[in-house]
Amino acid sequence: MVLLGVNIDHVATVRQARRCREPDPVRAAVEAEIGGADQITIHLREDRRHIQDRDLRLLRETVRTRLNLEMALSDDITRIAQDVRPDQATIVPEKREEITTEGGIDAVLHAARSKEIASRLAASGITVSFFIDPEPAQVRASAAAGATFVELHTGAYANAAHGAEREFEAQRLHAAARLARQIGLGVNAGHGLDYGNLEPIIAIPGLHEVNIGHSIVSHAIFVGLREAVRQMRERIREIESSLPERT
Repeated sequence: MVLLGVNIDHVATVRQARRCREPDPVRAAVEAEIGGADQITIHLREDRRHIQDRDLRLLRETVRTRLNLEMALSDDITRIAQDVRPDQATIVPEKREEITTEGGIDAVLHAARSKEIASRLAASGITVSFFIDPEPAQVRASAAAGATFVELHTGAYANAAHGAEREFEAQRLHAAARLARQIGLGVNAGHGLDYGNLEPIIAIPGLHEVNIGHSIVSHAIFVGLREAVRQMRERIREIESSLPERT
């Protein structure tokens, strides 16, 4: 069964627009878990544009499934992660000018730094994942850095036009996943996924988890977060039931 991680950063984005108390990411996490989320994902950015340090600490105390902290290769954020100890830390690239994460971390270019941060996190009992583009060199570099998982960046697939372009991007993801599994890495996927484009992603053999945020939070405006998560969980089940037996 493919697990569902729900990213609640956008709930904090709405709150920070007014610098007030609501909507509360902690309440959002509770609703997401009741709806069927297997994991709560947050990104503590260096500029603190949405999730705040207090949110992370409260969520560590209240999340009953698993807490996944997305983070840059930052000493400051690494120290916070070592103190709070989320279940998992996912290493992502970060630029102040970007609206959202634009691609995967370059684990080849930042090989030494990636290995250092991964070692520090693992020593604190935190599972380490690298958010990477679906490229063989990035998969291998993630393994060399000490990752347990890779999360394949599905943005190019999600943004591709339907037809040959999207099929090409889906095949890149499948090939990267096969390589990751061959060298002992678990495989997650995320970015730009929604209720309508999941099927080729859920079909990735051995896929462990998808992380989805914007689509679920957007749908929640109309149906509520608990129901939006429930519908995404059900969508995953429907796709899985239509696929040949997964190996």
